Amino acid sequence: MTSNSESSARQEPSMGFSLAVPESWWEFDIRPEGRDTTVRTLVDERVREIPELAPYRTDLAAMLRKMAKDAYDSGAVYMGCMAENFDGVPLSATITASMVGAKSKQGSALSTDPQAIADSLRTVTPRREGDAWRTVTTVELPEVGLAARTFGVEDVPVAQGDTRTLRMVLTQTYIPVPGTTEQVVLVSGASPVLDLAEAFHDIFDAVTGTFRFV
Repeated sequence: MTSNSESSARQEPSMGFSLAVPESWWEFDIRPEGRDTTVRTLVDERVREIPELAPYRTDLAAMLRKMAKDAYDSGAVYMGCMAENFDGVPLSATITASMVGAKSKQGSALSTDPQAIADSLRTVTPRREGDAWRTVTTVELPEVGLAARTFGVEDVPVAQGDTRTLRMVLTQTYIPVPGTTEQVVLVSGASPVLDLAEAFHDIFDAVTGTFRFV
């Protein structure tokens, strides 16, 4: 199974889905043709609502554009994000959804059964404090049923084809698409704020729990 941080091929969803993010988060068009206009409009609206953000207008817009570009380049079809500035310290997180083909790199079919997916994913055990780690499990989503999940603190590529990595709080949930054995929706929550890893895992779990097919 290929994670969205590794896949550059965009697949259109075979059916619609919805996610609910906190009211303070941002949702907008991540496609290149609509990105700049919607980011500018949303930042203007937020600054009108919260004048204290005015000094950070440029930084917020730049952060949102980068988040949107990274999500789109990774193959995502949806992104919700938080981008806030507390006393000059940026806090950010994203939730993305991508359609993932259930095929290996060799083109052979892979199971979309959640337990089979979980069995194919690798647990990472830290050798010492501060190392990357990953836990593999399955979860029951209220509107979907069983799904495979990994969560931890992982080193992810900075960009497609770039050998550099960035350590991130990461939760990834693999949701089988009903009526097909060829697609999985990968919902990924990520944040570079490692000190708040536990809190972000809880947020990503709560947001993913609102996922439903429509």
